[in-house]
Amino acid sequence: MRKATPWILAMVIIAALAVPAFAKAKKIFVTIGTGGVTGVYYPVGGAISKMINAKRKEYGIRSSVESTGGSVYNINAVVTGDLEFGIAQSDRQYQAWHGKADWEGEPQKKLRSVFSLHPEIVTLVATEESGIQALSDLKGKRVNIGNPGSGHRGNALDIFTTIGLDPEKDVHAEALKAAEAPKMVQDGRIDAFFYTVGHPNGAIQEATSGKRKVRFVPITGVDALIEKYPYYAKAVIPVEDGLYPMATNKKNVESVGVVTTFVTSEDVDADVVYTIVKEVFSQIEEFRKLHPALAHLTKENMRNGLTAPLHDGAKRYYIESGLISNP
Repeated sequence: MRKATPWILAMVIIAALAVPAFAKAKKIFVTIGTGGVTGVYYPVGGAISKMINAKRKEYGIRSSVESTGGSVYNINAVVTGDLEFGIAQSDRQYQAWHGKADWEGEPQKKLRSVFSLHPEIVTLVATEESGIQALSDLKGKRVNIGNPGSGHRGNALDIFTTIGLDPEKDVHAEALKAAEAPKMVQDGRIDAFFYTVGHPNGAIQEATSGKRKVRFVPITGVDALIEKYPYYAKAVIPVEDGLYPMATNKKNVESVGVVTTFVTSEDVDADVVYTIVKEVFSQIEEFRKLHPALAHLTKENMRNGLTAPLHDGAKRYYIESGLISNP
């Protein structure tokens, strides 16, 4: 048998050192909490998993996605260790970290930020026959405000408070999941529904493509909401892009929105988080092509809307790549 030459031994050693220590030790399994299968969270989570799984032999990480009830569920599951990662609205991240809303008096200090994703627009869809053309027209109507634990339910409640309507007294409020609302509106069982989501979206396309004509209702007159909560900003539903050709609106529709964020727990291994951030950011051109909602992402704006502290693994990548300075 030929002896290995010194340069071959050196190459073997270098190759071994290039493999993360956790990958050499054992296989790592991570699950990403998303949302309903017709929303944007699920395919975006799938896109991240696809990128990680493509290099599972190199990193030893196997990723999967789970369809969940949305932001609140994902944050709670991440903090308790039932999920390693989750997708959540920036407002829900803010509330969890500060101990507000669903976490009143119980700040979730294990929560950590990884990066942000696409903007999410508070979208109000109503049937033409309902006569709903403005927020004030919701009074007395059958309106789906979203299932408990969803981000869009929290947004709907914020808007009702801002405009002075009580969802328990002034409207017939439903608590349906986002995927159920389009059929209900087309069947005439509800007049309108709220859904905070990135566009284009399958559920919204379903709602606007049936026999019953529907419209996007502007969400305006809520400047007090934007002033009160730092995670809201004015936004526009892009009707003119031809995303929803059967909606009765012909012009873009004014609204407000938040940002989608990718979160984890401080307990998740820093090498795992670092690897995921590195893969997503180093392949950002390909990542943007995986879903239309991701089309305008940049490495810079993927750090917007993050309230919880950066996970150490994410921070390491940002410092190495020059996106943030070393404190």
